[in-house]
Amino acid sequence: MRHRIAVVGAGPGGLTLARVLHRHGHPVTVLERDPGPDARPPGGTLDLREGQGQRALDAAGLLAEFRALSRPEGQAMRILDPDGTVLRDWLPRPGDLANPEIDRGRLRDLLLGPLDVRWGRAVTHVEPGARDGVLVHFPDGGPEAFDLVVGADGAWSRVRPTVSSATPHYTGVTTVETSLDDVDDRHPGLAQLIGDGSVAVYGVNRGIVAQRNSDGHVKVYAQFRAPLDTEADPVTGTGAGIDADAVRSALLTLFDGWASPVLDLLRHGTAFTSRPLYALPESHTWTHVPGVTLLGDAAHLMPPLGAGANLAMLDGAELAESLAAGPADIDEAVRAFETRMWERAGRWARITTTGLERLVGPDPAEALALFEEVQPS
Repeated sequence: MRHRIAVVGAGPGGLTLARVLHRHGHPVTVLERDPGPDARPPGGTLDLREGQGQRALDAAGLLAEFRALSRPEGQAMRILDPDGTVLRDWLPRPGDLANPEIDRGRLRDLLLGPLDVRWGRAVTHVEPGARDGVLVHFPDGGPEAFDLVVGADGAWSRVRPTVSSATPHYTGVTTVETSLDDVDDRHPGLAQLIGDGSVAVYGVNRGIVAQRNSDGHVKVYAQFRAPLDTEADPVTGTGAGIDADAVRSALLTLFDGWASPVLDLLRHGTAFTSRPLYALPESHTWTHVPGVTLLGDAAHLMPPLGAGANLAMLDGAELAESLAAGPADIDEAVRAFETRMWERAGRWARITTTGLERLVGPDPAEALALFEEVQPS
């Protein structure tokens, strides 16, 4: 029996689920609110770990293609003091494929492959318990019925309220993102500062991270602890990203006294976007609802310390493999998946919550200590 399965959200987790099901010959409907794959910038680079994101790509039959597209040299990591002193400079060993980097856009295109995504199909809510299955409702037109609806639609999921009343809470940390283009030609000094991977600088309750992407593009993230503010604040307010000069000036004031080359990462930034960091409760679970489940950020939104996309993809691969095994009772597979996901996600939520407290906290030495713990000796 072929179950009617809908995946809401065409992010890494949802596409992995669909791609693994496709590999097993199981039809799946992907519903995505964006009007197309290039409707908005895909975001920065991701490190895909061997036992998580790479394991998921292997299940989709895409590991070799990923390795051809990825950047093992992007695993390099340099830590500086605010005065510019290099504290640590980690370089990947030859042949190290533990967590190579890949641009989000390239990963998306890799996962899309032959999938038939229904772009511009926003979901308003999901209604379980109907005679014909689970109903998915849209702003226009009538609902559609499916046997299983998987919410892979991120932090502000429209599927989540069907199974859980939990909502994300502000972590107390805001990230302001900017970028540099053609860094090797236009800003060779910054290119040398960043190296092949990332450079991070941490002070008291704040930090600056620059991360190399493909083709000379660099993403820069200014992180700091602050209350959520109003539009009047050019950095933390909802108006951030509109007046680049005002945001740049506010950030340079916030990081006043830091080494000039570090501040150049902000001075030469183009557009700025404010992203307050939110998280779901660390032990987020729910009472199983037949025909509906969640994965990725919709299920376990946590601070962005390299785990989110990896866990979402692993979620998608594991659920797809369970479904492809063909149990007569589809809810049996979903219940087993949820139990495994909750245990793993709860562990990582605790790790990333503690990690954010150490990275953006009162003692910059804690940030360095955290990297010492996770980097190879």
